[in-house]
Amino acid sequence: MVFRSGILAAVLAASLSACTQMPHNHTKVPESELSQAQLHERAQALFQAYFDAEVAASPMWQTELGMDTNKGKWDDISDRAEEDKVARAQLMLQRLDQLDSNRLSPQDQLSWTLLTQQLQSTIEGFKWRHYDYPVNQMYGWHSEPAAFLINSQQINSNDDAWAYIRRLRAMPDLFRQLENNLRVRADEGIIAPAFVFEHVKSDIANLTRGYPFETGQPDNPLMADFRAKVAKVAGLNQYRLNAEAADALRTKVGPAYRRLLSTIDKLEKRADDNDGAWKFPQGDAFYQWRLKEITTTDLSATQIHQLGLAQVKRIQKEMLAIKNQVGFKGDLQAFFEYMRSSPQFFYPNTEQGRARYLTEATALIDDMKARLPKLFTLMPKAELDVKAVEPFREKSAGKAFYQGPAPDGSRPGRYYVNLYNMKDMPVYQMAALAYHEGIPGHHMQIAIAQELKDIPMFRRYGHYTAYIEGWGLYAEELPKEIGLYQDPYSDFGRLAMELWRACRLVVDTGIHAQHWTRQQAIDYLLANTPNPKGDVVKATERYIVMPGQATAYMVGKLKIMALREEAQKALGKDFDIRAFHDQLLANGPLPLNVLQKQTEAWIKAQSN
Repeated sequence: MVFRSGILAAVLAASLSACTQMPHNHTKVPESELSQAQLHERAQALFQAYFDAEVAASPMWQTELGMDTNKGKWDDISDRAEEDKVARAQLMLQRLDQLDSNRLSPQDQLSWTLLTQQLQSTIEGFKWRHYDYPVNQMYGWHSEPAAFLINSQQINSNDDAWAYIRRLRAMPDLFRQLENNLRVRADEGIIAPAFVFEHVKSDIANLTRGYPFETGQPDNPLMADFRAKVAKVAGLNQYRLNAEAADALRTKVGPAYRRLLSTIDKLEKRADDNDGAWKFPQGDAFYQWRLKEITTTDLSATQIHQLGLAQVKRIQKEMLAIKNQVGFKGDLQAFFEYMRSSPQFFYPNTEQGRARYLTEATALIDDMKARLPKLFTLMPKAELDVKAVEPFREKSAGKAFYQGPAPDGSRPGRYYVNLYNMKDMPVYQMAALAYHEGIPGHHMQIAIAQELKDIPMFRRYGHYTAYIEGWGLYAEELPKEIGLYQDPYSDFGRLAMELWRACRLVVDTGIHAQHWTRQQAIDYLLANTPNPKGDVVKATERYIVMPGQATAYMVGKLKIMALREEAQKALGKDFDIRAFHDQLLANGPLPLNVLQKQTEAWIKAQSN
C-alpha cells in the first residue's frame, strides 16, 4: 500500500538527510569510513529525529512534555494522521536499515533494535487501526479533552489562558473527526457492545451540566477549572477571560457534544451484546496480534488461558493459608464473601471516608519512599501526588491509574484513586494498590525512565505494557520482602490483587477467544475472587473494550520473577537485589524478549 507522506514526513526526511552530513565539511561520508564516535552521532541523530517527528505530530504530547508550542490545538485523529504516521515509520525504517548496526555500541544497538521493532509494529498495526472503540467508558475521546484540559493544560500567562480557550473553540473540529471515525468503524462492523453507551452518555451529561450550559447552576467542571487556574495568575483580565471561556463552552463545546450525542444515539441502536473481539472481521487474527503486541511474547490465547488457570490455583492455595491463620471457619468462597461484605474492610461512602482513604494511601507511599534504599540505588527525582478521580468521570473510570510527571518538573506524577463507591475500594487492598500505582510501582519506573540522560528520548517515553504493568505487579509483592504486609488481611489484599491479575488471563482470553459472554466473565470473577460485584462488573467491561491489555500484568511479572531467579541462581551470594532492580530500570521500558537478553548479558557481566 502506498501512503501519503504529509508535511511531517517531509520534515523528517529533511532532518534525516541532515543526519547523513558530517558537521565540518558537509559532504556525505560512507558508513564504512565513519569512526565509532561519528557512527554514534549519526545513530543518535536518527533516534532524536524520530522522536522529534512524533512529538511534532501531537500538540497534546507537546503540552504533556511542557512545551510551549501548539498549545491551542488538538491532535489530528483522522485516518490521514494514521497514514502519515505509517509513512514516517517506513521512512525511518529505511534510514535505520542503512546503519551498520553491528558496528554500533551496545546501547546504540539496543536503541536500534527497539526502534526497529517499534516501527515494524506501527506498520503492521495499520491494518488493525479501526479495531478499537474511540468512545468507551475507559478512555474515550468524548471525555479525554476535558481530562486533558483539567490535568495537563497549565495556565501561567495570558497566552496560556487564550490557548485553553482556543482548544475549547476547536473541540467541534475534533469531534467531527471522532464522529467520522465512529462511522467508518460501524461500516466495518465494529461497534461497541450495548452496555458501553450508557456509560458514555453519562460522561457526556456530566460534562455538559452546570454554568454556562445551565444558568444559575454551579460551574461546569471545565469552567471551574479555567476560572480557578486564571485566578492564580496575577495581572490577568479575569472578567474577560472567564467570559470568553464561557462563550466557547456555550457556543462551541455544547453544540459539539450535542452533535456527538446524536451520533452515539444512532450507533446505540445498532449495538448488540456480543462482547469479544472474535465478532470483528478477522477478529481471531486481530486478537492474536493484540496479544503479541501487549505481552511482547508469542504466547497464544490458549496458552495464556491455561497459564491463568494455573496461577489462580497457586494463589488461592496461598489465600487458604491466610484464611486458616486468621481462624475463619468455612471454605475459601465463604471467606471471599466475608472479605467482600464485612463493614470493617470499607470506609464510609462519605467525604470523611474518602478523605481518610486518601490520607492513608499517601502515608503508605511516604513510608515506602523512606524504605527504598533497601531495594534500589536508582531513585526518581519527580514527586508523587495522590488524587481522587474527578467527579465528571469517576462513575465510569477504572479503580486506580497513574499519570506520569511533566519532564520540566511543572507537574508531579499522580496516583489517581477512584473513590466514587467506597464499597469498591476495600481497605485491605489499599497497600498493594498504592505500591502498584505509586512507589515502588509505576511512579518509580516511569519517572526514572523519563529522567534517564544517556538513552534516546523515544526510549524514555517508550510504552511496553507487559514491562510496565509487569513491573507494577512485581512492585506490589516487593514490599513484603522488607517486612511490610505484616497484617494478614493486608497480605490477603496483596494476594487478592495478584489473583485478580491471574483471573484476567482467564477472563480476557475467555471473552475474546472463547466467546464468553459478559455475564460468564462476571460469574467467573465473583466465584474466584473476593472483589465486590461493582468492581467485578466494571473490570469485566474494561476487559471487553480493551482486548488483550489485561494479560500484560501477570505475563510481565512472571518474566521479571523468572529473570530474578535466574540471576540469583547464577550469582549466588554475589546477587545484589538493588543492582538487579537498577539494571531492570536503567534502560527504560523494554519488550520482554529484549529484557530477557539484557538481563542475561547483565548476569554474565556480573559473573566475570
